[in-house]
Amino acid sequence: MNRLIDRARHLPAPDAELTLAYSPIRLPLPGRSPLELRLTAPATGTGLPLVIFSHGYGPSNYIPSKDGYAPLVQFWAERGLAVIQPTHASSRVAGLGPDGPDAPFYWRERVAEMRAILDRLEDVERQAPAVAGRLDRRRIAVAGHSFGGHTSSLLLGATWRGEDFADPRVAAGLLLAAPGRGGAELTPASAARFPFFDVDFRAIRRPVMVVCGSEDDPQFTPRGPDWHADAFHDAPGAAALVTVAGVGHGLGGIAGWDAKETEAELPDALEATRRLSLAWLRGALGGDETDWDAARAALKGPAAGLAVLTEKDA
Repeated sequence: MNRLIDRARHLPAPDAELTLAYSPIRLPLPGRSPLELRLTAPATGTGLPLVIFSHGYGPSNYIPSKDGYAPLVQFWAERGLAVIQPTHASSRVAGLGPDGPDAPFYWRERVAEMRAILDRLEDVERQAPAVAGRLDRRRIAVAGHSFGGHTSSLLLGATWRGEDFADPRVAAGLLLAAPGRGGAELTPASAARFPFFDVDFRAIRRPVMVVCGSEDDPQFTPRGPDWHADAFHDAPGAAALVTVAGVGHGLGGIAGWDAKETEAELPDALEATRRLSLAWLRGALGGDETDWDAARAALKGPAAGLAVLTEKDA
């Protein structure tokens, strides 16, 4: 029950079910502090699809960590997805600190952390006994917001100056307000500060959905909000682009309730982001595509104006 939403209620979503969460799950890593995780999952059921969620590099102290993004993660988990959230090396609250050689962004370490989770799912399950044996290793997606979208795109197959970071265990991906092309597409100052944005999305062949805000005008490039849609246009596997109306980088509030990352807290836009991403992820991970088909229809009918859906021909 959410009295704050209006048109978004016409987008289909299953009823919420009980969840459970384990935090902090710790994975020791060589030469550094342990990687801390949160695992949120349905309380019942087996063969659960798994989403590994990569947080952004926002202005808050705690949202860029395993403890952020509750509006999105909890919604997914209440409706059938297990979600793992790492506290990345770039996190202010519990990352590797500002003095490391790759600080403050630690973009390579972030990719390595996501891969470490995939390598050690058995260790994760040992620390989360109520979830042990219930995760489907064949149905794994990565999702990321903002800088987390950069991390996720590399695992999905994007290359950086010819270097390949793809992981074959990842079946699908969700890129939320992710960076677009780097290099000459950026302002000179941004190109110098963010050389790791110089990625090539053309090797991404796994199914991907890209979500952007229509008012998300980035400071890194003179191009405007369409910069965040580059992965959709360049990646052969990118199947859908959702442009949420009237919101910027926070997509209505996915990072946290009443958070400074949310430049415009719009419950209907947040709900649209949650429901559309859930419907697409469930279908992409081998589940029922009925909700995604119904969402398409709703965006042309009673939910029209909430978002624009662009799809590539099959």
